[in-house]
Amino acid sequence: MSLAEAEIGQAQEMLRIVGEPDRLAAITEIDCAAVVWRRDVPGDFQSWINGLGAERLPSARLALRPEAVEDAVDQVFSAADLDNCAERAWLRTDIAYLASRFAAVMSMPYLRVRFSAVTTNSCRKFHVDAMKARLICTYRGSGTQFGITNGSDAPEQIRQVETGSPILLRGSLWPERPRSGLVHRSPPIEGTGETRFLLVIDPAETIEGAL
Repeated sequence: MSLAEAEIGQAQEMLRIVGEPDRLAAITEIDCAAVVWRRDVPGDFQSWINGLGAERLPSARLALRPEAVEDAVDQVFSAADLDNCAERAWLRTDIAYLASRFAAVMSMPYLRVRFSAVTTNSCRKFHVDAMKARLICTYRGSGTQFGITNGSDAPEQIRQVETGSPILLRGSLWPERPRSGLVHRSPPIEGTGETRFLLVIDPAETIEGAL
């Protein structure tokens, strides 16, 4: 077996691909390093968000309780003058739903939620986040890339999450040892003309001044 074949096997063993959001809780299983909720987003929504100019895509960094996410996101959308349409409503509701699922899995009272357009090689190096876990969902453009390392800087085989499918990843502060070797990165897109729209949700024990 080649090194590349071995890495593919390791990635398959440590990755859960699920069809229901309740199964995001598989991240707590001993041999699991990441969970992908494979799903299809509404076609009308995908056409809408793909058609927005990069300058129209909203951006925010929020620190708040899970139950406050939907109202806070709606306020950000209004401030960005995003059209009040069914597709905007779907995105707002989906962000709030992913936040609630993540908070339930992590048993966290607070969250850090951020979303923005990405046009550069942001986080282009493979890494493990310095936190307990992180949820990432790419609503537009290329999804998060991941793979298994064996002491090298980058995996031999790189896999990519489908657009619209959330991935929940263990970070370096996850209590179980040893480390899985599963690393991830944002796909390098600088100079391609591609615009991604990315949601990131992190857990927080306490946040001063949170909503």
